[in-house]
Amino acid sequence: MNIEDFREYCLSKSGVEETLPFGPDTLVFKVMGKVFALTGLDSEDFTVNLKCDPARAQQLREQYPEVRPGWHMNKKHWNTVDFGGSLKETFLQDLIDHSYELVVQKLPKRDRQTLLR
Repeated sequence: MNIEDFREYCLSKSGVEETLPFGPDTLVFKVMGKVFALTGLDSEDFTVNLKCDPARAQQLREQYPEVRPGWHMNKKHWNTVDFGGSLKETFLQDLIDHSYELVVQKLPKRDRQTLLR
């Protein structure tokens, strides 16, 4: 998955906005104002930080060398995933979906209902 496909996939989700809150070199995707994915634009390697259930995060790190503890993030809840590696696009989409859904689950009920409209 390249960065354009990643961006398009994230933006296809309900309630998502893209922002640059940390400066022009860090692209951040938020759902209802809460971060679920971010990537550096100034790196040669295309990696993405994604939220993940802690047990699943550990399992993914053990199973895939492309999945590491979240860089500059809470390593219990975030993974840094190499999107330029050998992982299949459908698997990467699943990781994005999981991150998005974890964030949506924590939103207030009224915000979750807004996303369904």
